[in-house]
Amino acid sequence: MAKKSVVIMPETQKILETVGGQIKLARLRRSLTAELVAERAGISRATLWAVEKGSPSVAFGIYAAVLHALNNMDSDLLAIARDDELGRTLQDLNLTVPKRVRN
Repeated sequence: MAKKSVVIMPETQKILETVGGQIKLARLRRSLTAELVAERAGISRATLWAVEKGSPSVAFGIYAAVLHALNNMDSDLLAIARDDELGRTLQDLNLTVPKRVRN
């Protein structure tokens, strides 16, 4: 069975590359080798390098494992989609107002 390829929009690819670069900088600031972080995350160095390049083919869980290996930075993932202003506005527009009970 052939693998399905996911279409990544150019803007999204740039975001992934930025995230990968930030992960690499976090590793370097901590003076951690790629080998050590990969071992802590339970992945190969090649996979870590793919993360640091922002590869869209790397599973989200691997990004989380790498962030955890960088001294528990995975808690930063809680910020994803936290302030969903558009979603909340759409939700509010779809709320039904209950009919008043007649006396």
